[in-house]
Amino acid sequence: MSFISPISKRISSCASSVTQCITDYVPAFTPSNEKFIKGVKWVGKHVSSPQQRLILGATALMSQPFIDLHNRHVDEDTRKVSAMRTIAKIIAGTTTGYLVRYGCNLAVEKFINAPVEGAKAWKSLLYPKKIVEVTELGLQHYKLSLGSIIALGVMMFTNFAIDAPLTKYLTNKFIDKAKETELNKLKEAA
Repeated sequence: MSFISPISKRISSCASSVTQCITDYVPAFTPSNEKFIKGVKWVGKHVSSPQQRLILGATALMSQPFIDLHNRHVDEDTRKVSAMRTIAKIIAGTTTGYLVRYGCNLAVEKFINAPVEGAKAWKSLLYPKKIVEVTELGLQHYKLSLGSIIALGVMMFTNFAIDAPLTKYLTNKFIDKAKETELNKLKEAA
């Protein structure tokens, strides 16, 4: 096991070097256009974490399979299977990611009520107790942040428990459907 430590240190060092090189060459950007700033603020206020995951999934679905299908370094069958696996991975990841984020945000809403005497203790389980003055905007930011943090923890589990098996299942279904379609085309041509 002692041989792993130098290897992991070297990998970490290389990753830090690459990150530093990228940040050295990327120009600093401070947005000054008022419309751009307003747009970013609007998205921050109105587009939730689950909605962001749907947008990310839709974007990936529109671009990544195209890249797999046009990879000239592998044969045609490998390209098709790679594209089907990519589509399955995007569908599984987007569906799971959306549901987990939505569920965690919903759970946070249920457990973050202000403590009221006589009310059940679980209803205020996640309410911030260390903050002296809780503003409405501050509480909203707290809810969103806490929901995202909890969702991140849950997704570390669901990536292995749900995403991987669902990706395998969908990939096999897509491959079977593609083979069936190919056989039907051959039968029609004959």
